[in-house]
Amino acid sequence: MAKYIVHQSGPLRGEVQISGAKNAVLPLMAAALLSEEECVIRDVPILRDVSLMKKILTSLGSEIHELGENILSVTTKDILSTEADFELVNKMRASILVMGPLLARKGRARIPLPGGCAIGARPIDLHLKGFEALGAQLTVGDDYVEAVAGPQGLIGDTLYLDFPSVGATENIMMAAVLADGVTYIENAAKEPEIVDLANFLNKMGAKIKGAGTDTIKIEGVKTLGGAKHTVVPDRIEAGTFMLAAAITRGAVHICNTLPDHLKPIIAKLRECGVRIEVGDDDLIVRGDLGPQFATDIKTLPYPGFPTDIQSPFMAYLTTVEGSSTVIETVFENRFMHVAQLGKMGASIETAGNKANVRGNAKLRGCQVMATDLRAGAALVLAGLVAEGTTEISEIYHIERGYEKFIEKFSKLGATIVRVDD
Repeated sequence: MAKYIVHQSGPLRGEVQISGAKNAVLPLMAAALLSEEECVIRDVPILRDVSLMKKILTSLGSEIHELGENILSVTTKDILSTEADFELVNKMRASILVMGPLLARKGRARIPLPGGCAIGARPIDLHLKGFEALGAQLTVGDDYVEAVAGPQGLIGDTLYLDFPSVGATENIMMAAVLADGVTYIENAAKEPEIVDLANFLNKMGAKIKGAGTDTIKIEGVKTLGGAKHTVVPDRIEAGTFMLAAAITRGAVHICNTLPDHLKPIIAKLRECGVRIEVGDDDLIVRGDLGPQFATDIKTLPYPGFPTDIQSPFMAYLTTVEGSSTVIETVFENRFMHVAQLGKMGASIETAGNKANVRGNAKLRGCQVMATDLRAGAALVLAGLVAEGTTEISEIYHIERGYEKFIEKFSKLGATIVRVDD
């Protein structure tokens, strides 16, 4: 298994280009199943999850070509199978996103229960509730779920999500674009990735209004065409490099990002004493201008503080003056990085969904394990400032979500080496 060897590095300095968002590109790729025509997606990050989605789409009948670096062409003239491959789906939770397009276009979808990061139950009941509201009949087995549309196909309806789930909002939106009539999704997720998907679908000929608000209106159409689209920048990658500048007390110019998507991270870093200069599509993060202090964070659905930045931010909080409280409200099992940071010398106490973080930790390098994607990023950040060398295993989690990870960090002055056992 491959590992990262992270050496204590000085303040990171320089410029980094943010890639297209992992959490946006996967639903965009799934949405290409809705059309017989070619869809071209630009700024596609080269990631393990993208590779898996390509394999899933190919197994369903899509033809996928690389038109250049970070540009994909997806054409699905006919769907050859409405059942996704178990081995592929089991490796990535986002694979559930092919269910809505399959159901919309072919009237049937059978999906093995998906895998991915073990950060909580993340049940798909809200996805299924939405499909059922559109008239699909559901069958749930021990290891699969099947949805079948009625004789008239899917029928538009009004449905309310008990929680503003991003995946459920995306899946239901994709199913509803070809449904007969109008669908309203109430208490919908508001994330930028939802807006990006809606923009792509509208380019294909869908009629979607309200994406980015808590009520999305989808007026069903008969067919969708092809489209060309550029993936929105990855706000979680941007947040990770913002924290890298802060934790190393460096200065980093973060390019190709949308500061409006980063408001809660900007606000919390400023509370800690980090100076941030905001441009139209870039940021300059200065962690080298004075002492930094504790703050409290609480994860919430967008536009609140993102759960995907909670673990990297916690790593940073171990290095500042004072004590902080971190409350996780989105996933019930997202403190698995705490034990790993503890091995490095962090002082963190957890009780339920709350963690108390004591600052000014004297972090030291040791052998740790990336328990999930963002926990892995947190350990890398801690390793950059820990005395000695940090060896991180299970790095496939990290490589699922960060493009050119070592290359980007190395250009900023970090010393990280990938080693294959």
